Amino acid sequence: MDIYQSSVRPLLFSVLKTDAEWLHNRTLQILELAARTQSNPATSQMLWRLQKSLGVQDSRLEQSKWGISFKNPVGLAAGFDKNGQAADIWANFGFGFAEMGTVTSQAQPGNPKPRLFRLEADSAALNRMGFNNQGAAAMAARFEASQKQSKSEASRSMPQSPYPIGINLGKSKVTPLEQAAADYLESFKLLKDWGDYFVVNVSSPNTPGLRSLQDAAGLSTILEILQQENRGIKPILVKIAPDLEMEDIASILDIAKTYQLAGIIATNTTIRRDGLTTQILPETGKPIAEEAGGISGIPVRGRSTEIIRFIWQYTKGELPIIGVGGIFTAQDAWEKIAAGASLIQVYTGWVYEGPWMVRRILEGLLQKLDEKGFNSICEAVGCENIK
Repeated sequence: MDIYQSSVRPLLFSVLKTDAEWLHNRTLQILELAARTQSNPATSQMLWRLQKSLGVQDSRLEQSKWGISFKNPVGLAAGFDKNGQAADIWANFGFGFAEMGTVTSQAQPGNPKPRLFRLEADSAALNRMGFNNQGAAAMAARFEASQKQSKSEASRSMPQSPYPIGINLGKSKVTPLEQAAADYLESFKLLKDWGDYFVVNVSSPNTPGLRSLQDAAGLSTILEILQQENRGIKPILVKIAPDLEMEDIASILDIAKTYQLAGIIATNTTIRRDGLTTQILPETGKPIAEEAGGISGIPVRGRSTEIIRFIWQYTKGELPIIGVGGIFTAQDAWEKIAAGASLIQVYTGWVYEGPWMVRRILEGLLQKLDEKGFNSICEAVGCENIK
């Protein structure tokens, strides 16, 4: 029995009706404490038990992308750990990688509260957070302090294996759109030594005008200045919106080739409201159609998979894709991988399904590999497109 789904989630969501953002922040505070006290025998033992319970080790799930080794294809999506508070311990929850951020060059409080809502009838979330974060300098300082702590500890009873960390970069709200490239560059300079890969987020609906940077001129300016600084050292990806037309996505893919992007993350949250069961947001009493913000979870699942399939076909499978959007089960994960995603990310699904979800997905993927006669997850990528 999954105690999270049978007891914890109903208590928190339905009985106590805990505020979504408050619960999120309390969870991160606990995880940050665990990350800071890893050398403590009790904490170390707890983390080791978590990893044994929630993780799956199998060479068939391993792959290498951009010279980076991923022990499994399931990662934590950006938005959950905006400041890298628990960056050291996400592998203990079974994740093969984790993406920190979105982080901006300037620290900012984000949009007014309330700004994070559960749409339980739709297995979804509505957020209009607005890139609330402590800033790129604070994140860099946190990574540096963590590294020093690790080096100063002579030994650990149960050392943790390194795993890939991505850093998702956004534009500071106070920065004018015409100065966006310099804003992204500042964050990248501060953090380039700490991330295994980087993501240019131009697709959040919660920073005014940000999505306009997905057009050819805006995106080209950002990528050119970043790649000049990067010099091909770090993989740089772009995260796109699910609300783009296919011709606009094709334009982004052409730009990706021009600027030698490492890949695409598909997709961010949607601003569409059609097909939702939730019509009134209980916290505000207003129609959901009038509420600002992006929706994640099941409502974006089909569209994100459709876009993944289009990207794979348009690039002939040559541009790696990280698939995200509405992944709750192993079947959801398999559909994105079969459509063309090499890696996948979860956030809303993890909130609803709980910490054992990652293990269930990984075990389900192994079962799929057996059923299809594949020897590794790499063979499954884009398999539905191969005739």
